Amino acid sequence: MNKGTWLAVGAYSFWGFFPVYWKLLKHVPAPQLLGHRIGWSFILLFLFLLVSQRWDSFRKAIKSPRVLRTYLVAAILIGINWLTYVWAVNAGYIVETSLGYFINPLVSVLMGVIILKETIRTWQWVAIAIAAIGVLYLTVSYGTIPWIALTLAFSFGFYGLVKKTAPLNSINGITLETGILFLPSLGWLIFADISGDGAFLHTGWVSEILMVGAGLVTTVPLLMFASATKLIPLSMVGILQYIAPTIQFLIGVLLYHEPFTSYRVVGFTIVWFALIIFGVEGWLVQRSNKRLAKGAPVP
Repeated sequence: MNKGTWLAVGAYSFWGFFPVYWKLLKHVPAPQLLGHRIGWSFILLFLFLLVSQRWDSFRKAIKSPRVLRTYLVAAILIGINWLTYVWAVNAGYIVETSLGYFINPLVSVLMGVIILKETIRTWQWVAIAIAAIGVLYLTVSYGTIPWIALTLAFSFGFYGLVKKTAPLNSINGITLETGILFLPSLGWLIFADISGDGAFLHTGWVSEILMVGAGLVTTVPLLMFASATKLIPLSMVGILQYIAPTIQFLIGVLLYHEPFTSYRVVGFTIVWFALIIFGVEGWLVQRSNKRLAKGAPVP
């Protein structure tokens, strides 16, 4: 594998093992964890831009009101996604979070059709329909909508939709997003501390290091992912993205012994079958396009 593939595998593996990290902080309320994740991420990204001498270009790039409006929406969406994920992991719903990220690519394709008026191929429609059946089955058998999975899938799907037309590169974009959320997050953490509910500096040095480290474990895979997308085809990124929810699923079932009942087996199998169709179809189309390109006459 080349460098780009290793970087992508590393980023998705990082994200896959996230539940283990957040479980170490399960005694910290989810809104405070979100505040620390945003706050320390922004500080690290700010320092990264300074050290790499990109801060001046970043400041110039964010002066446009359109840029600020776009990234305000992106910041709200990623904030919803992060809060839901952290809360769900520590509430014992790791398996359902993995379902959200399994179906996210299909949700993104569907959004492209509905909102961007993109056209998709027949077998892509088949995959989306089968995945919808899987989610419907889980809803009926479980007796309630799998809202955690759907919130994660749709918040990240809309986030990707916003970022598709956003003008900044990955690093500048996530810096601006965390920057927009920085002051509200800081305000919330200060309020929690004043009200006597604050965890930082009150729960032991291990917890405090882990809370500060939330910024590091957020930014490192983001930087790896940003580098990977420049070095390997987007189709390869799409295939590798299933590493993260697969690891999360295995951690939830094998490490934390979350219930994986027969109805979940059936529902997840339907969704996995849809993903296999989706992935194989994309791979075949890509291979066909490469063959056509090689056989095309040189102008």
